[in-house]
Amino acid sequence: MKLDNRLNAMTVDVEDYFQVSAFEGVIQKKDWDSISLRVGDNTNRLLDLFAKNNVKSTFFTLGWVAQRCPEVIKRIVNEGHELASHGLAHQRATTMSEDQFREDVRQSKDILENIGGVELKGYRAPSFSINDSNTWAYDILKELGFSYSSSTYPINHDLYGVPEWPRFKYKRDNGLIEIPIPTIRKKETNIGIGGGGYFRLYPYWLSKRRISEFMKTENAPYSFYFHPWEIDAQQPKFENAPWKSKARHYINLSKMEGKVEKLLNDFNWVTMREAYDIK
Repeated sequence: MKLDNRLNAMTVDVEDYFQVSAFEGVIQKKDWDSISLRVGDNTNRLLDLFAKNNVKSTFFTLGWVAQRCPEVIKRIVNEGHELASHGLAHQRATTMSEDQFREDVRQSKDILENIGGVELKGYRAPSFSINDSNTWAYDILKELGFSYSSSTYPINHDLYGVPEWPRFKYKRDNGLIEIPIPTIRKKETNIGIGGGGYFRLYPYWLSKRRISEFMKTENAPYSFYFHPWEIDAQQPKFENAPWKSKARHYINLSKMEGKVEKLLNDFNWVTMREAYDIK
């Protein structure tokens, strides 16, 4: 029996293990094509898991991945999931000029729409990289035809975070909708509960308790995010990466798929557009 009746958003950020921001200083983009892809097989594993549990998800996907795994993109669409953009090649929005960002997102949208055969409405910036320094990104997203973004995490974090920004879905001045990653409040501080490394790190009972607390105290859908590489304990390891990056990336990979399946069974899951009523 589900712990709560509301519809919540399941999301997957489709990128491979060597494309994460934590390994930017170890792996260069020019070398990506020389590395064996694992993202296709891992995303298919997630699609199997979602089908088994009758769950629909939003897949925020890199255009780079779509070009190399087109059949996975077609399967996402054919099985009734939402296809959305995660940019072209996982470059953080904070490292691009306005023109570079526009071209990155435009290329990604064109690639995904041409392969998937559907119009994209959603975008998520790599590493939640929209903040006070680049709010112009919202005007570009609106210009390119997006309806919503989920690109902010209102917490303090060394890689990202806008703790003073809104915690819940809201409309920007230009009409674009922003849906922040969920948090709960503890001692006047926002605590991240949206998934990813936090979910891998903590025991499942603690994550479930925090998600349930959010649902009891907030009149809003909850959304969860993770990555295909997080269920892949056999992925090659970058021993020359900084210790903090390795600790964040490799912890509890072998436990993640089982924890996600528990989550699928404990709560109700749909796409971002359905959970947040985005047309």
